[in-house]
Amino acid sequence: NRQVGLVILKRRLTNTPPRIALRCSSVNQAVMYSMNDIRRGLKIEFKGDPYEVIEFLHVKPGKGQAFVRTKLKNLITGAVLEHTFRASDRIPPANLEEKEMQFLYKDGEQYYFMDMETYDQIFLLADQIEYERQFLKENTIVKVLFYKGKPISIELPKQVELQVVETEPGVRGDTVSGGSKPAVLETGATIQVPLFINEGDVVKVDTRTGEYLERV
Repeated sequence: NRQVGLVILKRRLTNTPPRIALRCSSVNQAVMYSMNDIRRGLKIEFKGDPYEVIEFLHVKPGKGQAFVRTKLKNLITGAVLEHTFRASDRIPPANLEEKEMQFLYKDGEQYYFMDMETYDQIFLLADQIEYERQFLKENTIVKVLFYKGKPISIELPKQVELQVVETEPGVRGDTVSGGSKPAVLETGATIQVPLFINEGDVVKVDTRTGEYLERV
């Protein structure tokens, strides 16, 4: 669309700060997460800032109360800390707003996203989406997360389809052995795939775990 292209070009040339109309889906602060809710990618409010769970381990000792060891990433500063929660702890969700936007392109360490209604653009730095960018393909629609009006992270679709660009040759007919091998995807991510997968195949990936789901 020529008109859309001109609008995008104008934004790039003038570097006009975008006015993103947020469709507030701020989370209900009455809701609290239990330790059973802890998972990678969960956004929580912790020590007054929004954090994302990047690693977790449930521990059930022989004696005493169960607990959860976590690594948490500050979504504003990027700092990572370790914290242990007790099984009885409750955590509030991060008070974030979200907006569906389209990933356009990468320019160095900057990843550009466009509002599909206004064609305004914002960017996030590579370290703000360190995990998500592994599965981020151009034109993908994502949820951009805002905290106090500033973009801080994204949420990918739960599943994405990506092409395998590098892997060992597939083993013909081997669809049930359960073996796996590494494969590099078009976004640069490396995942484990079944032995029958070949270069050029398109596979479906669970973006929450980074696991292969099926060949498309």
